Amino acid sequence: MDDHGDDFGAWGAEGVNSAVQRTDDEWAAVARYVRHAANKLGPSLPLCLPGEPQECGRTAQQHVLAWSAHLKAVAHHLMELSTPSEARGAFAAGPLYQRRLAGVREQSAAAAAAANC
Repeated sequence: MDDHGDDFGAWGAEGVNSAVQRTDDEWAAVARYVRHAANKLGPSLPLCLPGEPQECGRTAQQHVLAWSAHLKAVAHHLMELSTPSEARGAFAAGPLYQRRLAGVREQSAAAAAAANC
């Protein structure tokens, strides 16, 4: 993978880490799942290098972000290709997406709250 989003700046420069806390192995599993989902939708994606993510020098967490951005782009393109009209495509990419995103956030928050009890 050539584009890891490095144009945003050096990794870790944010100072405060607001991401979900996971181990490197957990981040690697999530990265593999996201890449697998993107590959299922196509076009096929190569590994960065054998032994990814360590071989390319970036963390598994960085790969989660990069592959997730790719998956979001593939999903959006799939909406564009599948829509019978521009209006339906705009609805799917806009209000429907936002409703689904809100639902995912609610489920995630509820699961986190239940785990902290």
